[in-house]
Amino acid sequence: MRLKLTIHIIAFLLPLFLFAQVEETNPPDYIKTINFRGNTNENQLPILNISDPITLEFDALNGNEDDFYYKIKYYNRDWTSSVLVQSEYLNGFDNQRIREYENSFNTYQIFSHYKLTIPNNQTRGLKVSGNYMLFIYDNNSELVFSRKFMLYESLANVGVVVKRTRDMETIETKQRVELIVDSNRLQFNNPLQTVNAVIIQNNNLKTAITNIKPQYTLGNQLVYKYDSETSFWGGNEYFFFENKDVRGANNNVQFIDLKELYHNYMYTNVSRANQPYTYNPDINGNYVINNLDATNPDIEADYVWMHFSLKADNSLKDKNIHVYGSFNNYSIDDSTLLTYDASKNAFTKNILLKQGFYNYKYVAVDSLGNIDEGLISGNFWQTENSYKVLIYYRDLGARYDRIIGYNEGTSVNISN
Repeated sequence: MRLKLTIHIIAFLLPLFLFAQVEETNPPDYIKTINFRGNTNENQLPILNISDPITLEFDALNGNEDDFYYKIKYYNRDWTSSVLVQSEYLNGFDNQRIREYENSFNTYQIFSHYKLTIPNNQTRGLKVSGNYMLFIYDNNSELVFSRKFMLYESLANVGVVVKRTRDMETIETKQRVELIVDSNRLQFNNPLQTVNAVIIQNNNLKTAITNIKPQYTLGNQLVYKYDSETSFWGGNEYFFFENKDVRGANNNVQFIDLKELYHNYMYTNVSRANQPYTYNPDINGNYVINNLDATNPDIEADYVWMHFSLKADNSLKDKNIHVYGSFNNYSIDDSTLLTYDASKNAFTKNILLKQGFYNYKYVAVDSLGNIDEGLISGNFWQTENSYKVLIYYRDLGARYDRIIGYNEGTSVNISN
């Protein structure tokens, strides 16, 4: 009887496991500054050409010079498990130790800087385009953190245009993305079933619009001119600070203090939801590590306690307020939660960050985990946002989702 019950439970749970979307694992407190990139030095969402090298860098602040190992897994377009076995998507071996690291130099905070580059002698390359996850393990085979990345092939041309929404109720607050996809190298078979588009605003996968079907076709050209289906809240320009000179007050740093480490106290930010839009150039949530007096910021940039502060008003006092950006992979957890300080009538949070230039944003989160970016920052159609577009294609009878096209757009020259 018990055996039959166990079999029934396994039969019920197995499909749920196979079709569950994989989520990234956030690092523990001692792992900081995870940079994942290709040929550029920008610490942005890693969407790379299949022929480009992949570089992952991170710091371990425990001073133990630990050994870390990596594994790579392939996923379907919706981040569910793929049926491909490792030999079909990976040339060589994973589960290898990260061999390249350096210790910090001339910093108050001791850390080791690790660097993994693919291809390498053990992992000679990745064979197919699509969705991947990189898992980092410690010496006890326990998962430390994981990060998504995407590889694309240049098989289709992707035209991206950003316009104001056509819905009069949100015309002042939303932006919509129009796409045209065509290819001289592929014949799209049944594109409503085989082609899917994904649009990502400001490198934030968590707010991406997925599973977008072509609205109509013109020969071998796929046209996406939706309104609500491809519309994003405009948001506002990000707040920023710069502390490349740790011994002096920089942009938006009010004053500094040296204790066990440097502390930078930023000017108190205020809600902009009910203020007019003001253009203020940003880097769309990204960050850049930099140190004014260093030749190698990877190991010479120090860690600083950044003191964030947001002025409280009546609309915020019963909300959970978080601060996030690319610096923490747009994560919402206890490490980003602000606390209310009645003596200052402000929400405050201290976060340990490496020196550099950072964009950040305050967001409100309800009891169900729903994120409202506009409650504090406001939403404006004029906001300069970046958009990344991925085109997934699984031909009839195929076993995996290729990314056949990729392009970027911006709302700098947004039109009606």
